[in-house]
Amino acid sequence: MSRLYGPEHRALQDTFASRPLADRIEAIALKTEITDFEKAFIESRDMFFLSTVDANGRPTVSYKGGTPGFLRVADEKTLLFPSYDGNGMYLSMGNIAGNPEIGLLLIDFERPFRMRIQGRAAISRDPAKLALFKEAELVVTVALSELWMNCPRYIHRYQKLKTSRYAPQEGTETPLCEWKRIDGIQDVLRPHETAAVERAGQITIDDWMGKVVTGDESA
Repeated sequence: MSRLYGPEHRALQDTFASRPLADRIEAIALKTEITDFEKAFIESRDMFFLSTVDANGRPTVSYKGGTPGFLRVADEKTLLFPSYDGNGMYLSMGNIAGNPEIGLLLIDFERPFRMRIQGRAAISRDPAKLALFKEAELVVTVALSELWMNCPRYIHRYQKLKTSRYAPQEGTETPLCEWKRIDGIQDVLRPHETAAVERAGQITIDDWMGKVVTGDESA
């Protein structure tokens, strides 16, 4: 029995005469444990795309960024990653709380190379887990279901220019998120954010959008 394909996949595979190929790819590529090879690739990533399902059954895809090692392999069946300060919506984390099924897409744009991961996730505020990641608000534990490598076809080659100044790093103070300085949202900020804005000063939404559209690094 396939771990990946349902009746709808099979119908399309039969339409395009690709069922034998699909079965061979699953047999060769699909894994249910993380080996040293996958661990090295996973922990070298400084970003990945996270897919979750919301309360209405709709898929949501989020970009998650940090520094290498922020996606961590705990053992051959378990991954960990932090949830950092964001926009206060908690879309991905709320989705996980309601539906643990998630997908991760990891891409190396320079080689290129990519890997897909499926798993069941749980969010935690356990102090021992939070201590593993600087400035983590929550830690997500992922129980691996399946993992497989995709071919690099269609991946455009890009090169990284610089790490985001907002990615938490040991020994470095993470700056205040620039959009939280916007004057029109000061009445809904949390106390520690209000205090930080008092030190940095307020800006207008036009000031911030000007930085965004021009690619200003301080946006």
